[in-house]
Amino acid sequence: MSRLIVLRHAATAWTPEHRLQGRRDLPLSPEGEAEAAAWVLAPVLTDWAMGEVEWATSPLARAVMTATLMGSEPVAEPAWIEQDYGAWEGRRLADLRAADPAGMAAIEADGLDYRPPGGESPREVMLRLYPWLAGRARQGDTTVVVTHKGVLRALLALATGWTMAGPPPVRLANGCAHVVELDASGHPTLLATNLALLPEEVA
Repeated sequence: MSRLIVLRHAATAWTPEHRLQGRRDLPLSPEGEAEAAAWVLAPVLTDWAMGEVEWATSPLARAVMTATLMGSEPVAEPAWIEQDYGAWEGRRLADLRAADPAGMAAIEADGLDYRPPGGESPREVMLRLYPWLAGRARQGDTTVVVTHKGVLRALLALATGWTMAGPPPVRLANGCAHVVELDASGHPTLLATNLALLPEEVA
């Protein structure tokens, strides 16, 4: 049994514009750098960590920068790279839905199997996470993972049985940590969500 403390990277220039970032290797914006440098994980670790604590990130710069600014020396893990949004990269979901309401509704109704043109489905994200989760489960410790919104949603689906054909069972907030526990096979169970990363005097 092991635990993961998982969070989304801090803001890039595209984050406040609600653009799908996908595999575009964007750095943090100046605002995002300040955000990550201010995040404090110690209270979450005190409450939820078990055993040794290691750090892993997506290999994309925005995730690595976030973990580094939080004071860690992370290991980049390809399994945690963002979902590939193909032709949708750089676009906003609101614009895509407005341009083709019926087409987007049909794609999104596929839930775990919805696939952006030329991209990757959430189910495929789940499948690439499985080997990493299974390997980590055998270590019996805690890993802090800095990743992306699409991957967090896939992990939430794994942990809760959410099919992505409707609203999520819980909305995962930015600037927060989420805790899952892995059983011996690597299957995740959701323990806690939306744990604030700001110091108590700021939060």
